[in-house]
Amino acid sequence: MRRTIRTLFGLLAGAALSLALGMSAQAHAESVRVKDLGKLQGWRENALVGTGIVTGLAGTGDSSTNRSMRQALSNAMSQFNLNVGPEQIQSRNVAVVMVSAVLSPFSREGDALDITVTSVGDARSLVGGSLMLTPLKGANGRVYALAQGPLSVGGYRYDANGNVVQKNHPTVGSVPNGATVEVGVTAQLVSESSRMTFILNEPDYTTANRVAEAINRKLGAGLAQARDASGIELMVPESQRRQLVAFVAGLESVMVEPDRRAKVVINERTGTVVSGGDVRISQVAISHGDIKVSIRNETVASQPSFIGQAGDGVRTALVTNTRIDVDEQNGPGFVTGSTTVSDLVQSLARLKTNTRDIISILRAVKTAGALHAELIIQ
Repeated sequence: MRRTIRTLFGLLAGAALSLALGMSAQAHAESVRVKDLGKLQGWRENALVGTGIVTGLAGTGDSSTNRSMRQALSNAMSQFNLNVGPEQIQSRNVAVVMVSAVLSPFSREGDALDITVTSVGDARSLVGGSLMLTPLKGANGRVYALAQGPLSVGGYRYDANGNVVQKNHPTVGSVPNGATVEVGVTAQLVSESSRMTFILNEPDYTTANRVAEAINRKLGAGLAQARDASGIELMVPESQRRQLVAFVAGLESVMVEPDRRAKVVINERTGTVVSGGDVRISQVAISHGDIKVSIRNETVASQPSFIGQAGDGVRTALVTNTRIDVDEQNGPGFVTGSTTVSDLVQSLARLKTNTRDIISILRAVKTAGALHAELIIQ
């Protein structure tokens, strides 16, 4: 009976240990999709920019001394057979603006784009204005989209008699779906030799090798090969060349456990410390404390107390006594074994150490060679 009970307890303990190890391994393994690790070479967005004018402003546009506004408005009127010289324009209801947009890959004719409008002159506000038809050009000087429409400005500015009330930036606005694509673009993802290249967002040799191995296991042996730390070359099978969309969809769904570099990010302006939970710290002794010095000045009046009348040279004197107190507070002092940054920060927090002192301690630990991670200070 006792032997049976011991055997039962041994099986239960073994099962519990296996379950714990399985949960630990499952918690440690953080697999993500290949789609979230990078993109195919050739998949890129294109910046568009143009110069236009915003009309309909209630006296908050560019001043009459702004030559670019007068010239732009004169050019716009000349397109409607109105010959008005730049020197004849005296309006504050117009502002010269820069218009920008982003042309996504595989954009087709007729697609709508969001645009951003920013003032380039001395306009006080773009509230209530409307953007006139503006061509948007790419880096090659070709027009890819046309933009126009009423502006949406998330702010305001009102001034009267020297009093100014302003919220956010009223000289910047946007027009949702304010641009129409006139010339579509197509991303070239497959070369003439039926090869594709997958580019990692964060180059890493270990991650690149894992991605290639995972693709070969799921899609077929020999299809992927890591060329360097950021590029994985893929061969499109002949049977999939006419079904490229399905092949890329299967590629993006491959699960990979990426390798992470040990990094500790410190922002001294905001007192923020961010690190991976498994960043290791070797055995190190840490002692941190404060010395508070207090200087006190006490002024005492020295009054002569002679019996009878004092001489002509005797008068009241002011005497200043200086007192210096030194208070050395015992800060955290301990020796850490092989631990992580997370454990160290939690220990310092329990000792009521403020964030800026924690930053100083981490920098000192890095200098001592005990912090095995890249320290990034912003």
